[in-house]
Amino acid sequence: MQATEQFADLLRRPEEELPLDRAALLIAVHAYPDLDVDAELAVIDRIAERCFAPTLDALVRYLFVDLAFRGNRTAYYDPRNSYLNDVIHRRRGIPITLSVLTMAVGRRLGVPLAGVGMPGHFLLRDRVDPTVFVDPFAGGAFLDRAGCERAFRAVHGPDAVFDDAFLEPVGPFTVLARMLANLRVVFTARGDHAALVWVLRLRTLLPGVPTEERAELAAALAASGDFRGAARELDITAERLGGGIGEEYARRAVLLRARLN
Repeated sequence: MQATEQFADLLRRPEEELPLDRAALLIAVHAYPDLDVDAELAVIDRIAERCFAPTLDALVRYLFVDLAFRGNRTAYYDPRNSYLNDVIHRRRGIPITLSVLTMAVGRRLGVPLAGVGMPGHFLLRDRVDPTVFVDPFAGGAFLDRAGCERAFRAVHGPDAVFDDAFLEPVGPFTVLARMLANLRVVFTARGDHAALVWVLRLRTLLPGVPTEERAELAAALAASGDFRGAARELDITAERLGGGIGEEYARRAVLLRARLN
């Protein structure tokens, strides 16, 4: 089974049963076709086995002091920061991938953590004491609500309006969507249409992603020369949206197919 099909298969599970670490590694397989997902999961197993105590304090100290995992501030938009295997071996990443790793190790230790999709800066929340937050990008710093608000304003400016809803836990579907959104930004900026195609294709598999994103996938396919594939995605978009908007997408599909002649 190909990586895209394996990813789609995982998404058919109930969200609470989705193995986030495996799904994140399947994203990375699209950049590293020879990547052994099971071997990488075994590396996470070994990291967990070597942690000196099954507590949140021990987990954070082990990952961010002893193993020196850090946020990659000098090359934030390096796509390797979004691939869990690279994060594991380079010990550098962005907030969301460092959080995914921390949650994966924590789950193995029995330390339950939830992802927090705060706009602009992903965090972790202790499921045992929900007043405690962790910022993996800042070396595993512990935060309270006020600290989270300061982190939010550091990204969005001192006058940005903070909402406590930003600190609510998010599930694996949201985490994966955000990981892929980060890669979409990177590859769009680089003009890497081939990479953008697989990123957008994976996003279209996620529940809740707007149908209009298929049109974005179609544009990436067309830019890479796959007019037939682009037209097919526009047909699907047209069928799902219907009405005048759907007719417009159907018209675009016809124009793309005309370029095949």
